[in-house]
Amino acid sequence: MDLEHALRQLRIVPVIEIADAGNAVPLGRTLAEAGLPVAEVTFRTPAAAAAIARMVQEVPGLLVGAGTVLSEADVDAAVDAGAHFLVSPGLNAAVVERARRAGVPIIPGVTSPTEIEAARAFGLRLLKLFPAEAVGGLPLVKAFAAPYPDVAFMPTGGITAHTVAAWLQVPTVAACGGSWIATKADIAGQQWDEIRNKARQAVSLASPSVASV
Repeated sequence: MDLEHALRQLRIVPVIEIADAGNAVPLGRTLAEAGLPVAEVTFRTPAAAAAIARMVQEVPGLLVGAGTVLSEADVDAAVDAGAHFLVSPGLNAAVVERARRAGVPIIPGVTSPTEIEAARAFGLRLLKLFPAEAVGGLPLVKAFAAPYPDVAFMPTGGITAHTVAAWLQVPTVAACGGSWIATKADIAGQQWDEIRNKARQAVSLASPSVASV
């Protein structure tokens, strides 16, 4: 799987915090039915690994990532659960090496030229800009494009339905992470219709005709 290619097709990645693995399958199916077959399940709850495993096993065609991967143990748990890719908020050499040994793509977080160059030294060309809005927003990711034209970004953090289209106009942005599509409260309340509507809106926002406005 060429992860960057897949993300450029999807354009928006729902960032998920799920407290009950029993909600994983209906959530995954809701996203897929809405035309957004991808989820980054963050390791912020004890249910994360089980949720990933259930999505991978029971929702065919869903691209499932593990987010907030902070340690080698997290890498192992995510890989054992069947995660298709890993995402971390920062650049941790031990975590990157563990992921590489496991043969699973990882998108580490960066905020500076120094971190980008460290990631490039690992051979990584798809990076997470996090927290995107707080560290400089659109001007920062545009500034990175000149010295690092071979690097693509998945900005995450503070991006909303109102701002995502502008981010997606930047050629070096492969996709954006968004926590507004399936909030923790909506998942816990099994608000599948609400999540489906927001996912469909995200698909619309990610379309080239909208992004070019």
